[in-house]
Formats: sequence, C-alpha cells, structure tokens
Amino acid sequence: MFKSFFKKKKDKKLFTIAFYNVENLFDTTNDFYKLDDDFTPNGFKNWTPKRYRKKLIKLGKVISQIGHTENSKPPVLIGLAEIENGKVVKDLISVDTLKEIDYDYVHYESPDERGIDTGLIYNTKYFELIQSETLTVWINNPNGERDTTRDILYVNGKLNKEEVHIFVNHWPSRRDGEIETGYKRVQAAETLLEKMAIIEKTHENPNYIVMGDFNDGPNSESINTLLEDGTLYNPMKQLLSPVRGSANYKRKWSLFDQILFSHTFFNYEKETHSFAHANIFDEHFLKEWKGKYKGNPYRTYVGRKYVGGYSDHFPVYIQLKFNV
Repeated sequence: MFKSFFKKKKDKKLFTIAFYNVENLFDTTNDFYKLDDDFTPNGFKNWTPKRYRKKLIKLGKVISQIGHTENSKPPVLIGLAEIENGKVVKDLISVDTLKEIDYDYVHYESPDERGIDTGLIYNTKYFELIQSETLTVWINNPNGERDTTRDILYVNGKLNKEEVHIFVNHWPSRRDGEIETGYKRVQAAETLLEKMAIIEKTHENPNYIVMGDFNDGPNSESINTLLEDGTLYNPMKQLLSPVRGSANYKRKWSLFDQILFSHTFFNYEKETHSFAHANIFDEHFLKEWKGKYKGNPYRTYVGRKYVGGYSDHFPVYIQLKFNV
C-alpha cells in the first residue's frame, strides 16, 4: 500500500517517438540484387529461420517497452535503420508483443550496396499517413564513382491531427575514416535541408522530426549544418557523455543515434504537441552483463560469432505531450 502511493503516475498525454538501429535485420532468403549472402542459412553467419525469429522477438520486446517508465503507451512512431526490406518490418510488427498494437509501416528500397534501408513504424490509432517519399543523397567518392548510400525517408502525416514532417536517416559510415568521409554526411544534411525549404514554401512553421543514425555526434559539422538556421533543436546534445551513449566502439561511447525536432514543439497551444523528455533506452536487459564488454549493447553478432543479442545500438527516444 505504501509503495503504490508513491508509484510514479504515467502520463496518458505523453507520446513516445523512437529511433532504433536494429543491426542487420535480414530475412533468411537470398536476394540476387543484394549483398545478403552472409545472412542466409548457408552463409558464413549461418543466419537460420530460428535465429531470425529469435531476433524479431527480442526487437519486439524492446520496442514495446521504449519510454515505458514515463508513458502508458508503446511508441507511436519508431524509425528503423538496417532493415533489409518491407517483409522484415511486417514480420517485426507481427510478433506477440506488437501484434495487438495498430502498427503499420512505411518502407522503400534504397540503393545501398549492403541492401539495408530505413523505415518507419507508426500506430494508426494516433498517426494518419498523408504521403511519403525517399530523398536520394547524391554523393561521389574521391575517384568520381557514386557512393550508393541509404536514401532519406520522408513521411508526412498527422499525429493526433497535428501535421508533422518526419525524416528517417542512416547517413554514410565512417568506414574509410571520420575526416575522409565527413563531406558525405554534410551532403546528406544539405539534402534534407533542401527538402525542408520546399516544404516551407507551402507550410507555415512546419513541425519537423528528424531522426536517425547519423554516424556523427551532436557536435559534428554535419549535425551543426542541420542546426545552422535555427529551425531545429537537438535534445540529444544534453545526453552526450563519456560514460553513456547509443553505441560503443573500441570502448568509447558515441551518440550517433539522435532525434532532432523543430522549435515549434516548444509551444503549448491546445491540440499541439510540446517537448517533454529525451533519453537513451539503455536498460539493463539490453546490455552485456559480464566480461570485457560489460555495459555495452548486447548485440546479435560479434564479428562472425553469433551471440544472440538485440542490436549493437541502443534505441533513443523523445516524448511529446499533447496539449488539451
């Protein structure tokens, strides 16, 4: 009785918006047009239907709980990175922990050479889809050849009848060096800003939500490019810490997974949403529990070794309060 009196009350007017890099969510079927051979039963990672199903169940558990300490509802919007196709998203929202939620999704095939895309899951009870499209990021490598990176997913819709413009990103990697590849991520930022400029020709003070694995931290040139004109705000900057992040590489934390939004979410008018909270969803069950990687994300593979975890990234999320 004493405990229940002090139990934190969950706010029914809060809505969670999340982003999750799910670490190579491939089905087990070989696609001739993609570099997915490793993720097949006969590939070197021995990616079997049983392992695929196990990963779906684990990811479903995570998604259903993001933001649960403050919120009585699962996320209304979840941006995804490293998904192979629409089928894997459909399989994901069909697992037991998610199938009773009114989830639908948006996905397009990207030109990425690895065959991984971005996508958006949305709860049809609270979000009405208006339109969607992809934004191609045109980048050339130093030798003049095109770098076929992931498209930016743009989704326009209404959250509780308030119009929002959502961008789901997975920007070019740092595989060839942070400085050497920095211009690619700046180009991705400029591509997104070009679309925002088009939107602003027909929409006054549009509501933006920009989420993704940017492969750059909150203080990087590419993220600062997004923030230059003052339209967007980055709450993730406050979460940046040497001892916490969304991914860990060589024992160093990074916060490449971020959600930015427009300053319009700082208003408190009726029937609008206002920013309430931002966080990294890094609860204990998502972490390595022992050994030299203790505290790191409990991932599916470590190199070629299957360990059966969730992902090599933690999800990040923001919460918006609906003003009534």
